[in-house]
Amino acid sequence: MNQEIKYTHENLRYLQMLSHQYPSIEAAATAIINLQAFLNLPKGTEHFMSDLHGEYEAFLHILNNASGAIKEKVDILFSNTLSARERAVLATLIYYTEAKLKEIKEETPPAEMAEWYKITLNRLMEVCRLVASKYTRSKVRAALPAGYEDIIDELLHTNYDALNKEQYYENIISTIIDIDRADEFIIAVSNTIKKLVVDRLHIVGDIFDRGPRPDIIMDSLMQHHRVDIQWGNHDILWMGAAAGSRTCIANVLNNCFTYNNLEVIETGYGISLRPLALFASETYRHSSLDCFMPRVPKEGIYDPKDLEQVARMHKAIAIILFKLEGQTIKRNPSFRMESRLLLDKIQYETGTIEIEGRVYQLKDWDFPTVDKEDPFRLSEEEAEVMSQLRFSFQQSEKLQKHVKFLYSKGGMYLCCNQNLLFHGCIPMEEDGSFTQFDVDGQMLSGKAFIDYTEAVARQGYYARWGTPERQRGKDFLWFLWCGSSSPLFGRGKMATFERLLIGDPELSKEGKNPYYVHNEHEETCLRILKEFGLSGEYSHIVNGHVPVRIKDGENPIKANGRLIVIDGGFCKVYQPQTGIAGYTLIYNSHGIRITSHEPFAGVEDAIQYNKDILSTSVIFETRESRIKIADTDDGAKIREDIADLKELLEAYRTGLIKENHKAR
Repeated sequence: MNQEIKYTHENLRYLQMLSHQYPSIEAAATAIINLQAFLNLPKGTEHFMSDLHGEYEAFLHILNNASGAIKEKVDILFSNTLSARERAVLATLIYYTEAKLKEIKEETPPAEMAEWYKITLNRLMEVCRLVASKYTRSKVRAALPAGYEDIIDELLHTNYDALNKEQYYENIISTIIDIDRADEFIIAVSNTIKKLVVDRLHIVGDIFDRGPRPDIIMDSLMQHHRVDIQWGNHDILWMGAAAGSRTCIANVLNNCFTYNNLEVIETGYGISLRPLALFASETYRHSSLDCFMPRVPKEGIYDPKDLEQVARMHKAIAIILFKLEGQTIKRNPSFRMESRLLLDKIQYETGTIEIEGRVYQLKDWDFPTVDKEDPFRLSEEEAEVMSQLRFSFQQSEKLQKHVKFLYSKGGMYLCCNQNLLFHGCIPMEEDGSFTQFDVDGQMLSGKAFIDYTEAVARQGYYARWGTPERQRGKDFLWFLWCGSSSPLFGRGKMATFERLLIGDPELSKEGKNPYYVHNEHEETCLRILKEFGLSGEYSHIVNGHVPVRIKDGENPIKANGRLIVIDGGFCKVYQPQTGIAGYTLIYNSHGIRITSHEPFAGVEDAIQYNKDILSTSVIFETRESRIKIADTDDGAKIREDIADLKELLEAYRTGLIKENHKAR
């Protein structure tokens, strides 16, 4: 066969580049053998979580205990040899290694520590060996902490039946203890266990807002070995704030004041609220604050003067927010949000407002900065405050780092291993058809519209400053937060104005997109999956955003198993509604199960009393045969690599490409 016909110029260039990595027939053949064997291993375990909302302690604990998987491994290995308490102590040691080590060393006589180390190191290696058993030796080695690869690798592949090596293995443990490296080694092995037990973590939106420290969650995600994020509307709001959108910044602050959560702003991201505090103290010194008092957790103890100052700042930013939202709506008629222009509807003589043809009495209409002739214009003082706040948000190194991570690891949706992950909804009409959006004269719906929203969201952060694309993108980030047709919001309106200033329960209802009615039906879910190129018996939609009220009998598994909603109330504010404290969806080589979590008592209790989060699992889909890597997206990529290597092998054998033995 004529080689010039068989290999295109581009193909040959690619094979030449590949030959630098595999410079000989032997190297290419070995890689093919290893990859082919890898395809037959069980697929790695995936965990799915959503709507974390800043509840960092509960999240970190579930991350540490792998949603109960580590305790399961400990019980499998030691249920017949260790008491329940001993197993709990060992599990807690893996979760909180350094803190638990310190406690144990304080409680254990020094003379007994060497024996404790020996026993514990052997038990930890058994756990590590079990969680590593379904991976290749090379993958496990890649997961080992630097400096400990050789020792842990040797101990993981211990064969105690080999009598000639039994003393050798025991001497490794003894030497680790004798040279005072036991603590470091225990930390290294525990971290390896946590790294191997979950191969991939999916966060299906809403890391930010409500809970105290979403920044701590972001720090931990940035350290995770393999994570992806599907943006939620609360995440996109912070992304807009980091991009410099004044409208998004005002919304972020409004949320923080609502829940009296200033720690994330001032401590987490180092953003000074002093300009706003000074402005609010002067402007709203004698103003009514009843509508703007923060929601305070029952267990908290707060100084009334502090709460009053938070309320004063809340009122200041809320009025600024309504003005900036009005400006954004007027700039973007394509958002179709004119019904949210409300400041110009207020009758100050009577303290009333007309909404949807009905007149309502306002609870507060003392707004000294609102110009009745031009109600959406910021006063000079308000504009200066927002200028300073925007500078602080854009200069926060930590916030910018976190938002860049959200952009690099995140997106509007993800198709992974036949599952479609997205936070909110696919916008629909009442008849179940996908909503059509006019985008520069082109009608987009379904996947095409979602792809468009992601492209514009990226412009809002990455387009050059001062360009129309940048302004359009920043405005669009706000639209994704609260627009009536936003796939991340999925409701008719963001009723902030109504909740704060009117309080009518019916008027404050936000209404859900028709998606949330139609997604109960299997045929709708199958149509959505097909829209995103997915099909087959084991395809699912994984959704967050809307809390599942399990206490009222609601089921997170819908549409005959095609839809799984995993917002179970991680956020404490939602737990009275849901009856639980969050879900983890677990997809391993045996199938899929969903685990519900009870509220977390706190890290101190977890360490001191070895208290775990109580979790209950429901298996709702099992496979007749174990799922292999060959059945996954990674498997598809590996088969492509094998095909390329086989082409390289043929090119070597036919002399089209020369081997380079020196490069080996």
